[in-house]
Amino acid sequence: MQKIDLKQALSSFDEYWSPRIVAQLNGQDVRLAKLSGEFIWHAHDEAEELFLVIEGHLSIELRDGVVELDPGQLFVVPRGVEHRPVARPEAHVLLFEPSGTLNTGNAGGERTVQHPERL
Repeated sequence: MQKIDLKQALSSFDEYWSPRIVAQLNGQDVRLAKLSGEFIWHAHDEAEELFLVIEGHLSIELRDGVVELDPGQLFVVPRGVEHRPVARPEAHVLLFEPSGTLNTGNAGGERTVQHPERL
């Protein structure tokens, strides 16, 4: 058991769109990520995904609208819903999703992180 300092954990890496695992509970990963620009459209067919903004501003584009998030705000993308996170210029986020969930969901591609680093 140990406490986790989110600011310290975020300062330990610079890569965008490359989530890091900071904790696990009940089959879920707690991940930190730095985001900048547009990600790809994707969905998680078997998992919901929680985005909590720590710093910056995050837009989560959905096919029927956009959810705007500022620090301290969160949004859960329902299972199977296609979405695209967009951060301009940059956002730091905390994510909750089932362990093993790929960051690119059903889209795959070069931005897929198969095995997120554990901090």
